[in-house]
Amino acid sequence: MERGTTLTDMIYVTRPFLPDLDELIPLLEEIWANRILTNQGPFHQRFEEELCHFLEAKHVSVMCNGTVALNAAIAAAEITGEVITTPYSFVATTHSIAMAGLTPLFVDIRPSDFTINPARIEAAITPQTSAILAVHVYGNPCDVDAIQAIANRHKLTVIYDAAHAFGVRYRGKSLLTHGDFSTLSFHATKAFNTFEGGAVISATAAGEKLVRNYRNFGFVDEVTIPAIGGNTKMSEFNAALGLLQLKHFEEVRRQRAEVDRRYRELLAGIEGIDMLPIPPQVEPNFTYFPILVRPEFRMSRDELYEHLKGYGFYARRYFYPLLSTLPMYRDLPSAGHNKLPVATDVAEQILCLPMYHDLGEEDQVRLADAIRADRSSARPVGVAR
Repeated sequence: MERGTTLTDMIYVTRPFLPDLDELIPLLEEIWANRILTNQGPFHQRFEEELCHFLEAKHVSVMCNGTVALNAAIAAAEITGEVITTPYSFVATTHSIAMAGLTPLFVDIRPSDFTINPARIEAAITPQTSAILAVHVYGNPCDVDAIQAIANRHKLTVIYDAAHAFGVRYRGKSLLTHGDFSTLSFHATKAFNTFEGGAVISATAAGEKLVRNYRNFGFVDEVTIPAIGGNTKMSEFNAALGLLQLKHFEEVRRQRAEVDRRYRELLAGIEGIDMLPIPPQVEPNFTYFPILVRPEFRMSRDELYEHLKGYGFYARRYFYPLLSTLPMYRDLPSAGHNKLPVATDVAEQILCLPMYHDLGEEDQVRLADAIRADRSSARPVGVAR
């Protein structure tokens, strides 16, 4: 921490929404009264039912976090060999493939929205390819029609890492209705959180059954364990909080939309700073506010990242470094920079600015002023000039 700076001065990339504690107390009292803490208790079941309604999905299975949701979807899909995926995501996406004993096969992304490029998928398919694991990056929908058409032609499973896409609607429908499985994260950094949590949305009842068996050690009943699984259930506390958070989500989305609107007004016209547009026919959740720091800007992305810290703003380089550059993946034939030029450029230029429901206009103005300011003017927060 820089001298003269306090924790209260700092503005981090995100800040979770929490309901009033008074709203949560009655739910805690109910948990204390029935003494059911886990193992798919009443709050767990109610939360799944409410999510089915809210997400317009028939088969929702809640989990203890988003990473194990990916693990469960991959296990339920019973895929083998290679999985075509993106290098531009959080590390859990690719780790979940490797942890299942599968080989990630990277293809490049689209410059328009940073999602996987369908034009690169088909050429990458080999006899060992069994699935596509795509990511709705920042909640931007992948080209679901093109991906599904490719999957149909080659008999591939489609899994969407939809960790960023809770509540996102595309063409008037929930984005989570696409693919064989979609997975969600309810981590504290997301627009919708249960402290920790996640979910798998299955296209079929058969897929849902496999997911639910996986999350309970592979049990079908007390004495029948036909498959390997883990303990990935959501606790009653997290499920109760999730039920409460659902009541507030649309208001939180509205507040985040206002923060997004202000950023777009404040940053318009700054040479070398590009904002990612909201795609057509999309109702976003406004979890992130990414900008690209282009070569025309007077600082590099990393210089701006450090520069903003001097004003108390902690942005994040989501997503950097590229997953294909990590030591466990960089020797894969698909990981070469020359094969991933768009993803490589985006990872070097991306910066996600602070974005949360109650980020104030005054702080946004200060941040925009800091972006415009010369590097020599930066100073630790709280230190007089």
